[in-house]
Amino acid sequence: MKTFRFSCITALLLMVFTTAEARQWTLRECIDYALQNNISLQKTRLTKLSAQEDIWQSQSALLPSLSASTGHSVSYQPWPESGRAQVQNGYVQQSVDKVFYNGSYGVSSNWTLWNGGRLKGNVELNELAALQAELDSATTANSIQEQIAQLYVQILYSAEAIKVSQKSLETSQKNEERGKAFVEVGKMSRADLAQLTSQRAQDEYQIVEAEGNLRNYKRQLKQLLQITDDDDFDIVIPETTDEMALQAIPALAEAYAMALGRRPEIRNAEVGIKTSELNIKMAKAQRLPTVGVSGSAVTNTTSMSSNAFGSQLKNNFNIGAGVNVSIPLFDNRSAKTAANKAQLQKMNYELDLKDKQNTLYATLENYWLQAVTNQNKFRAAQVATESAKTSFEMLSGKFDEGLINIVELMQGRDALLQAQQNELQSKYLTILNIGILKFYETGELK
Repeated sequence: MKTFRFSCITALLLMVFTTAEARQWTLRECIDYALQNNISLQKTRLTKLSAQEDIWQSQSALLPSLSASTGHSVSYQPWPESGRAQVQNGYVQQSVDKVFYNGSYGVSSNWTLWNGGRLKGNVELNELAALQAELDSATTANSIQEQIAQLYVQILYSAEAIKVSQKSLETSQKNEERGKAFVEVGKMSRADLAQLTSQRAQDEYQIVEAEGNLRNYKRQLKQLLQITDDDDFDIVIPETTDEMALQAIPALAEAYAMALGRRPEIRNAEVGIKTSELNIKMAKAQRLPTVGVSGSAVTNTTSMSSNAFGSQLKNNFNIGAGVNVSIPLFDNRSAKTAANKAQLQKMNYELDLKDKQNTLYATLENYWLQAVTNQNKFRAAQVATESAKTSFEMLSGKFDEGLINIVELMQGRDALLQAQQNELQSKYLTILNIGILKFYETGELK
């Protein structure tokens, strides 16, 4: 019995400590985890590794190739003509056998010395492709960070909104208790009490709904992080002050100028223009001659020779070398077509760059306008909240004295709740939009 009791106590303690030690994620931890484990980001990293392989391949093409070869054959000649010489491996053999063996051994090399700069151009193209793959990865990473920040702030706002609703519920419960006391002394009708009870129940319903929304935002953030375990997921609630929402908003022109030189999607389009310019040069180089050298060293053996194997290898050994020059005379317009298409590609990249610049400006302008608008709303909401709070306190006093009816009290309470919700919403939206503006400026999300 003592053992059973001890086991139960131990299990309960483990459950308590496990619940108490459930991990809470900071914004930085969420971002770092996503950057390390997000599947889309991992795919872009694989694309970059593939591009690096292309770089090494094109660099190797600048070097001469070297290959070794050997061939062996056995022939059977049932009725050889006696007294007739036979040529094998380029040598006259006086011995004619019914079954004979031939072997050859060789090493050859080819080296393109010049082809209009296309080999070096391929290296540069692959390096630019690797850079574009890296910028694609950075673009994906930025997008994920923005989504995390938006969900994180939404969770913070929802958590604070629940606290406001809970305070409103406490007020509704007190009003309901006061109403019950008034009914007992005949100062309030049961119909008015029913309205207070309905208000208290509605507040409870709103809290349950708000808690459900909060859990859903946490689920979305967990899904964005691609966490699939069943562990409880929660975030650290950092301290947010009014000063964070009232801080200076970055100037739009300055933020745009800094983002132009930093954002990977802009740099990617600029790299695309460089790629197309290089393609134009390489297409024009197709009209130029190609110069290459080749060399080989070969030897052979045959069983029809009376010389020893080593002597045959030595006597039949020869070295050759040559220079190859290829001059394109008529290429069925392939070089001109390639140059024209590369020029069109450059124009397309220039339009793409302009489009991304316009999109960047529109995005920053939207964040800036949202920051300015919500900051002004926050200032106004602070005043409205104080006014609504004072008004509701006065109405509560009048209600206790029987000077106002239940409808006026509930209207004052609703005005206070709405003002508090507006203040919270504008506060967190201001913090979010200022934070993202700075993220576009500096590349760091706080």
